[in-house]
Amino acid sequence: MAYYECVFIARQDISATQVEGLCETFSKVISDNDGSVVNTENWGLRTLSYRINKNRKAHYVMFNIDAPAPAIHEMERQMRINEDILRYLTIKLDAFEEGPSVMMQSRQRDDRPRRYDNDSNNKPAAAPEATVTEAAAPEAAVAEAAAVETAEPASDGAEA
Repeated sequence: MAYYECVFIARQDISATQVEGLCETFSKVISDNDGSVVNTENWGLRTLSYRINKNRKAHYVMFNIDAPAPAIHEMERQMRINEDILRYLTIKLDAFEEGPSVMMQSRQRDDRPRRYDNDSNNKPAAAPEATVTEAAAPEAAVAEAAAVETAEPASDGAEA
């Protein structure tokens, strides 16, 4: 049997449970034709780059399938008939990739460090300097005020 990867997008106005129902339906079509769905990834509701049948968003789902070609043809036929499926694409693979797909890896942002944690390593470099200048600010203000007072009598009054 051959390895396939199938991604389909479903209409935005169906619920997540209906999307799961579609996944089960297509998995059953594959298993009835002597194949198996190795992995299913639901990428969720995502914004489309352009409208497809008046839809701006769609539910994305990916299957990794180990099945003969007639099973894939039957699944694609069922996808063409189903009104909830906007688009689908099936490609033949040499082997499955281990782990989550690239789309699922981009959605998992928990492993990335936050921009401003309580760690001193992640704080911006300008923050400690600002506290030092704030402490010296009253003395600088007094010196600046004295300089302004001595400069005002020297003005010729042209400014009004």
